[in-house]
Amino acid sequence: MRREFVLPQDDIDWLEGRGKPYELAKEGGVLHVIVHGYPVPEGFNTAEVVASVRIDPGYPDSQIDMVYFFPPLVRNDGRQINATCIENFDGRSWQRWSRHRTPANPWRPGIDNLSTHFSLVADWLSKEKSKAFT
Repeated sequence: MRREFVLPQDDIDWLEGRGKPYELAKEGGVLHVIVHGYPVPEGFNTAEVVASVRIDPGYPDSQIDMVYFFPPLVRNDGRQINATCIENFDGRSWQRWSRHRTPANPWRPGIDNLSTHFSLVADWLSKEKSKAFT
């Protein structure tokens, strides 16, 4: 597994504590944390994905935003997942979920990290799953 850049120790501890492989990949100056075996709740086309987040300059003071999934997620009920698109990174076509923090839930430097961001990702998946079929 690649380790092409360095993260704060609390992020490494969280990644290693998951017990699943992860990568720290760099392509054209863009950094991504790639998390293998990320669980997906029932209601989607797969039980696990590879999830990725982009690490921007200034992290951990600057926020992590959005999430990328491979393979792309599809709802089992056929309902479209809004605010997604496909982006290429590391030789794969990733499904980007354009989800963002709000003024009510801002990034908190010194508190927020990969662990808290992936808690948001789990919440985004849960909320998407619970949307009624229309």
